[in-house]
Amino acid sequence: MQLIRIFGFIPGLFLLASCAVPGTKVTKAPFGKTADGEAVDVYTLVNKNGVKAKIMTYGALLTELHVPDRDGKLADVVLGFDSLEGYLAGHPYFGATTGRVANRIAGGKFKIGDKEYTLAKNNGANHLHGGVKGLDKRVWKATIMRGSGVIFGYKSPDGEEGYPGNLDIRVIYKLTDSNELIVSYWAKTDKATPVNLTHHSYFNLAGAGSGTILEHELMIAADHYTPIDGGGIPTGEIKAVKDTVMDFTKPMKIGSRFDKLPPSDGNPGGYDHNYCLSSKDNSLALAATLYDAGSGRVLEILTTEPGIQLYTGNYLDGSNVGKGGRKYAKNHGICLETQHFPDSINQPNFPPILLKPGENYSHDTVHRFLVK
Repeated sequence: MQLIRIFGFIPGLFLLASCAVPGTKVTKAPFGKTADGEAVDVYTLVNKNGVKAKIMTYGALLTELHVPDRDGKLADVVLGFDSLEGYLAGHPYFGATTGRVANRIAGGKFKIGDKEYTLAKNNGANHLHGGVKGLDKRVWKATIMRGSGVIFGYKSPDGEEGYPGNLDIRVIYKLTDSNELIVSYWAKTDKATPVNLTHHSYFNLAGAGSGTILEHELMIAADHYTPIDGGGIPTGEIKAVKDTVMDFTKPMKIGSRFDKLPPSDGNPGGYDHNYCLSSKDNSLALAATLYDAGSGRVLEILTTEPGIQLYTGNYLDGSNVGKGGRKYAKNHGICLETQHFPDSINQPNFPPILLKPGENYSHDTVHRFLVK
């Protein structure tokens, strides 16, 4: 795969694009209305191999992703719902674009200079994924990009969810003929503000609703991680994974060491931890590989971000009735969220997430699907 950065279709935007996109077809269809009467559309991307991705304007959210197994049979590998109503009723960020700041901010507070900002505490004592009505619950504007992808745009006003600055955001989804779903992010602000955007799909390579991901094999290209307290907030330390249950530098079955996870260092019944990726120069590099032996499907994730959050669907409890009427229970999906580290705005030794006027925020993540 050859990837190049090309000048985007939005002034000042550089985005990740593939040289091989001519086979991708993009169509648009209505998907319903919000409770406030806002129309929601869904965009369908299909490449020459029949791989299909659907993204809707509500939450710039990936609703479906159909990829082949080793026999060429397609299956939808992301958790979600058949209709807009399922998403409007509330859900654990299935397929969503999350932010302004993805992951957690301790105590729902941060400072810029001498000024303190207070955010919603929507995750116990902490702020999570942008607040009560973050980017995942906004209706975005969308534009088809020369038939190869879709640009989703949203302008978050100064003070929205407690964040300072008018933030102009773009998220670009592209599907290549090499079976890569590329998600690129860009933002600018008129006032200093923290920004940390990510994609929050729950993957199950055996197919959405087919059971747990405990037998999937996972590799994460990270020698270190950030330990957390009981509320999921990093302690500020950066620790080596070697000789610990956090080590995925070699492929391991996801559920093989759940019983060894200390309750004080994560959730009983799974992982919810940030890994510090080994790539140091912000270039596109392999972050993780996920493999399902039953189907032969492989997911490779490449990113320009310094971290990736491993979350094994620990809080899924069967209350979400998803596609085809299937209930999503504990560990039925895995999230691999490329990001800056959690609570970075309050952690001076973590890579910074403060965006200032005149600067551009950008990062790229590639989801590459293979079989073996």
